[in-house]
Amino acid sequence: MPFEHVKLEKSGKLCWLTMHNPKALNALNSQVLADLDAALDQVVADVEANETHILAIRGAGDKAFVAGADISELAQLKGLEGRDFARNGQALFDRIENMPIPVIAAVGGYALGGGCELALACHLRVASDLAVFGLPEVTLGVIPGYGGTQRLARQLGMGRALDMILTGRMVKADEALLLGLINRIAPAAELEEAVEKLASSIMQVGPLAARAGLEAVRGGLQSSQAEGLRLEAQLFGLLCGTEDMVEGTAAFLGKRKADFKGC
Repeated sequence: MPFEHVKLEKSGKLCWLTMHNPKALNALNSQVLADLDAALDQVVADVEANETHILAIRGAGDKAFVAGADISELAQLKGLEGRDFARNGQALFDRIENMPIPVIAAVGGYALGGGCELALACHLRVASDLAVFGLPEVTLGVIPGYGGTQRLARQLGMGRALDMILTGRMVKADEALLLGLINRIAPAAELEEAVEKLASSIMQVGPLAARAGLEAVRGGLQSSQAEGLRLEAQLFGLLCGTEDMVEGTAAFLGKRKADFKGC
């Protein structure tokens, strides 16, 4: 199914989702968000059909990943409308964070406001050396509303997150790497190649193990350590009953490459 502002492309088991609103630097408006939600339905269907193992999200053009929200729409919000606007965006970005497969943000150019929040909802972030991150909502008289206050604090710690949120300052790629906001930097011309290399390295391991590792970390961060440990043990036990575990251990002992089947 084609979407006006989102494009899906396959590269083997890697699915590229491109935010495609280039005239507005891929800014998030209601139609873009609706297209993103519908595109995620297609991705989930492909995951269930074992056709997609990794999702990578990028922005169209070379200037921006996503430059933020559509300010003309934002300016119309009043009171409870603003609350609902935030909740809808949070629910959509929660979908990305809770995807059963790893999601990589390929950040080229500006990732500001909702764009930074979108990148934070992804599990891993690879940025070009020209990328710029920021949550400038306070300069508009509001705060981040799509999960930015929560995810950034969990990613960087309270002090570093507040330094960005309360000032609205922008952070270039090299500082973002030092802060722990991103995982890797690549030259702008090699960004997609760097993402594909990361995706390939993940797809070399057992797909069930990769998904379980994602679930264990995500679930543990949303609960106490004791609950996280119970989840880890449960997932470990489930994996011990899979053919992939038998194949992986046999390949190691036989000094050969494992041939995982995802079962």
